[in-house]
Amino acid sequence: VPQLGSQLPPRLTQQPWNLLYSTGRDGFSLRTLYRSGARLDSPALLLIRDTEAQAFGAFSASAIRSSSGFYGTGETFLFSFCPKLKVFRWTGRNDFFVKGDVNLLMVGGGSGRFGLWLDGDLHHGGSQPCETFDNETLSHREEFCIQDLEMWGLA
Repeated sequence: VPQLGSQLPPRLTQQPWNLLYSTGRDGFSLRTLYRSGARLDSPALLLIRDTEAQAFGAFSASAIRSSSGFYGTGETFLFSFCPKLKVFRWTGRNDFFVKGDVNLLMVGGGSGRFGLWLDGDLHHGGSQPCETFDNETLSHREEFCIQDLEMWGLA
């Protein structure tokens, strides 16, 4: 979280962050992640470590929630620490920022590809280059297994 501070929108850089959800504490469930974030309508930071020890994730200017369509703003971005911090910002080509239901959470999209997706049990995910962020694959592989996942929100 501290390394990402300078990448956040200026209005958020001095705000304290609070751990809302952690697979280590709360188990592996997308439903529980949505419930944990539903208390606040604040920005959310998803941090993921896969089973190959790669760290990456997404920042959403909106709370992460279940939805029937895409939501979010151009402040949303993807990032990877492979091996140093890389940030992938909105390209302006579409507004496919965040969408999720009980089976799937997606961040970024276009042409059937998602910048980041997580399955309903938070065990598997994937990352592909997408039009929304013009990102690289965030992990070493396009599909990965999740070791740890955290969601942080403004305190």
